[in-house]
Amino acid sequence: MPMDLSRFHATFLAESREGLDAMEAGLLDIESGRADAETIHTVFRAAHSIKGGASTFGFSEIAALTHVLETLLDEMRAGKRAPETESLSALLASVDVLRALLDVAERGGEADHASVQATQQRLENVLSGGAGAPTPAKAAQAAAPAAAEPTGWNVVFKPHPSMFMSGNDPLRILRELQRLGDARTECHFDRLPGFADMDPFEVRLWWEVSIDGALKKAQVEDVFSWVEDECDLEITPQKSMTVAAPPPAAAPAPQPVSAAAEPQQVSPQPSDTPPVAAAASAGGATEGTLRVQVSKVDALINLVGELVITQAMLKQAGSELEPASHERLLAGLVQLERNTRDLQEAVIGIRMLPVGSVFSRFPRLVRDLSTRLNKQVRLKTVGEATELDKGVIEKIADPLVHLVRNSIDHGLETTEERRAAGKPESGNITLAASHQGGHIVIEVADDGRGLNRERILRKAQERGLQIPENASDSQVWELIFAPGFSTADQVTDLSGRGVGMDVVRKNILALGGEVGIESHTGKGTKITVRLPLTLAILDGMLVQVGGETFVLPLGFVIEALQPQSENVRTVQADGRVLKVRGDYLPLFSVARLYKIEEKAANEPMVVVVESDGKRLALEVDALLGQQQVVVKNLEANYRRIPGISGATILGDGRVALIVDVGGLARGVSNQASAS
Repeated sequence: MPMDLSRFHATFLAESREGLDAMEAGLLDIESGRADAETIHTVFRAAHSIKGGASTFGFSEIAALTHVLETLLDEMRAGKRAPETESLSALLASVDVLRALLDVAERGGEADHASVQATQQRLENVLSGGAGAPTPAKAAQAAAPAAAEPTGWNVVFKPHPSMFMSGNDPLRILRELQRLGDARTECHFDRLPGFADMDPFEVRLWWEVSIDGALKKAQVEDVFSWVEDECDLEITPQKSMTVAAPPPAAAPAPQPVSAAAEPQQVSPQPSDTPPVAAAASAGGATEGTLRVQVSKVDALINLVGELVITQAMLKQAGSELEPASHERLLAGLVQLERNTRDLQEAVIGIRMLPVGSVFSRFPRLVRDLSTRLNKQVRLKTVGEATELDKGVIEKIADPLVHLVRNSIDHGLETTEERRAAGKPESGNITLAASHQGGHIVIEVADDGRGLNRERILRKAQERGLQIPENASDSQVWELIFAPGFSTADQVTDLSGRGVGMDVVRKNILALGGEVGIESHTGKGTKITVRLPLTLAILDGMLVQVGGETFVLPLGFVIEALQPQSENVRTVQADGRVLKVRGDYLPLFSVARLYKIEEKAANEPMVVVVESDGKRLALEVDALLGQQQVVVKNLEANYRRIPGISGATILGDGRVALIVDVGGLARGVSNQASAS
């Protein structure tokens, strides 16, 4: 019964996408002059692995394109071709087409065959010498007498004993050799152990194969492309009329990019892991990895969340017990709380990914946009190792792409404008990530012209937007977040369509984050995005309001205090402010904000919170303490409630609402602007 390979498709697709990311990064390094021989070899190996997997699983269009791509890369690593602009552009274009083909393989649908053919033809044109001057190695090769093709090849194929464990079948490889030409195969049994020691999961046979025909060595090597790291392999030519080429006369041979032109045994790379395996790297000090479906991790996080709720219930029940007579039980509950938190952090850590997985897509974006706009742009990334929840990473990518596009299109000047302003001709875009408390902060900064205050105000007046009197710069910058707002005079595929910063803010707010702008004329603009580390769990301060309990995310809390009556002032009829160390902060009753029946508190408390640089004071009846809570999506289970970002279940089984501090701060700011 033939093996069903479709169940391994997901692994192949995931590893192929990783390979394409590595290829794109390597090609950009080569283009910028930062590459070495190892970089070119890494790009080649990625293409080689994708081709082998595509051939194994029957994705013929992917295999055909990567075969041409691999041939071009092989010439580069052997020093036969210089990595000139046209060949690198063709290789980068092929990466885009391969990504699209992988999407089709995963989701179904019809591939863009015309685009695939055009890209393949472009690569073949480069290979045939249609672009770029020949390198010295190619010139010497052309001057040398041509060697006759061998009449056939002798192959010694000795699989490693563990080949079966990767899902590869030596017999399939032998059948592939039979298709190349007239093949004579001899099987050897000298590695077989005694009958009692035989293991059906180990390969102990090996073969010698003689193939007759005018074949190129690459055709024979392709058969073993997926198992070359899992076998000992020798491919030697049969006797032929070979004319030896004379050595070069004067000039020394160019230094090749790779150590040798002939394929050699190399250490397995992560991208070479066959898709049939669970992707665990073995041996030495290398840390193993295991591919697990995201749905399984999410289910584990949900179970841990329920465990946290149960632990909170036990803690609350234990607080009612007599300590002296239940000492061991209470000590166990303390240990349970500690273990639960450790387990929680470990499970959340499984979903944490370095933000560099998002940053890695921007070198290509910057390269393409700067070329289209005829601008010189340098991209700098900082803090790529900063970790963020996978769910947040997936959703923040598109807003960041829009911000970077805006920085290049609107922010950075042309080369002539920068020269006239006394700036370096190359503009700078900086992507930086860092941890601040329980949040991650991502900054997109440029050293361009900065926001044009007068132009924004003029466009806002034309659109009938409400503009505060004597508006500060920060209030003016807020106007660009209005729906449909754009200062572009012409509509292009990059800007001017009125779908921009408002969508960016909406997507960031949906993640429980914030976005702010800082800009200086002639010096540039910095956009700061503040996001929660995870969407599943947060540290919160529990407060009592009337008969209800609310959760204030601890990352927004500055301090808690008991206000003195002389520090409270009434403004504008029913508005109030609280004097805190010389500053007057807007003071709000949480009970009134959420229309809860107020209970007379003897000594009300105030919690000072801050969001996006705006501080306000929230009046509550009592502080109940700090607690790590599991966030439940209120909108998915009920409906969206203004001023509420989610809900959680307390230890006594009651539901507590999580306050949207950012939304409250923005509401206060809008009220101040309107007044």
